[in-house]
Amino acid sequence: MVIAVIPARYASTRFPGKPLALLAGHPVIEHVYGGALNARCCDRVVVATDDDRIADAVTAFGGQVVLTRADHPSGTDRIVEACTTLGVADPDAVIVNVQGDEPLIRPTDIAAAVEGLVSSGADWSTLVYPLADEAAAASPNLVKVVMDARSSALYFSRLPVPFQRDGTAPARRFGHIGLYAYRAAALRRFSQAQPTPLEQTEKLEQLRALELGMRIHCVAVATAHPGIDTPADLARAEEALLRNPELSNLDRHGD
Repeated sequence: MVIAVIPARYASTRFPGKPLALLAGHPVIEHVYGGALNARCCDRVVVATDDDRIADAVTAFGGQVVLTRADHPSGTDRIVEACTTLGVADPDAVIVNVQGDEPLIRPTDIAAAVEGLVSSGADWSTLVYPLADEAAAASPNLVKVVMDARSSALYFSRLPVPFQRDGTAPARRFGHIGLYAYRAAALRRFSQAQPTPLEQTEKLEQLRALELGMRIHCVAVATAHPGIDTPADLARAEEALLRNPELSNLDRHGD
């Protein structure tokens, strides 16, 4: 069983109500939902939200929704409650965390994360991409990851890791994409643990999984897919869809 859960909240400091903002005439959340449907690997796709306006919009386009509490500190916590409501009991069920503000998510990337989790036997899987831009690597807003020879994550950081000590050896860096697939048992264990020191230092919750001894398998994709953090990001996504309509996740929506 593979269940894609899309956490979505109305409140946002930089862009209140962005799940309902219109992109090519449809709510952002509908584009995300379509991307999960089009991945073809998910037995079920649901939106987890605490807001009736978002729930009504999802129902209007024919999607499934689970209402959750409003006090969750993260999307992961919202997903855990949604899984409880859905009655997910199989410890080996695969739960996919699809970010609710990434309308241009590639269905093939969702499928790759699921396949990576299943084939690797890891507790989690996530997506990474080659990062050659030094300015982007230096940004604390862009998370970097260091992996071992099996593509298991060793560490995630806001710093440009690995560090080039002598400046001669090329640094092979990877950026992190915040899409995760979890085994249900690993997600439950993660949610029951208290925040860990590295997690609190870097403000990256995936470090809690590493500190708990879980294995996170990293699946490399070609590029990152742009998210929507501000109205300017929405405008850029609109322009991208106008130039490249094949990027739309609504083409096969509802099939």
